[in-house]
Amino acid sequence: MYTEQELISGCKRGNAKAQEALYKTYAPRMRFICKRYARTSFETEDIFQDAFIKIFTQIEKFNGSGSFDGWIRRIFINSAIDYYKNNKKLNEQISFNVSDDFQLGSIEEEEESFISEIAAKLNEEELLELINSLPDGYRLVFNLFAIESYSHLQIAEALNISVGTSKSQLSKARQMLKKNILQQLTKHKKTIELKLNPGVLKIEVSA
Repeated sequence: MYTEQELISGCKRGNAKAQEALYKTYAPRMRFICKRYARTSFETEDIFQDAFIKIFTQIEKFNGSGSFDGWIRRIFINSAIDYYKNNKKLNEQISFNVSDDFQLGSIEEEEESFISEIAAKLNEEELLELINSLPDGYRLVFNLFAIESYSHLQIAEALNISVGTSKSQLSKARQMLKKNILQQLTKHKKTIELKLNPGVLKIEVSA
């Protein structure tokens, strides 16, 4: 059983057993992250394999500042972003112009958003299915903002879009997800209580 430091030092030396142990340790959680960004199993595997190649070829760059888990997670997120950039998915899905003074957060608009208590009524697979039902641009912005806690400025810089476009994509994603979640809960005959409090949705996930 390797400690984290033994995994890191072993992988930096190119030790095959350490690389295998690192893969087995992180593969399940990191594949789930890939599933949130990908629409198909083919896309999931492309992002997954690309990210692990980067980990093993760039592990020398990890200098111990910050958590190793966080470093690995960032590589997977960036690989997902790069995948859609390289495949022009974003150009197809984020193609409209929105001014940077686009405003979110009015009470009326917030009451149209769903909140984390609703999402908590669903299991991980149900939530994953709903997120994956979003158009590519909506899904990417929603994942970065609501799950990875990126700011709109960070999203804009990562995706080469305006802050206003990021906000617009998030707003539309939330509206679509609210509708889909309520349909999912109704289908499963689950009883829910909506507490429409102002605030921006954040979702906690295990991966």
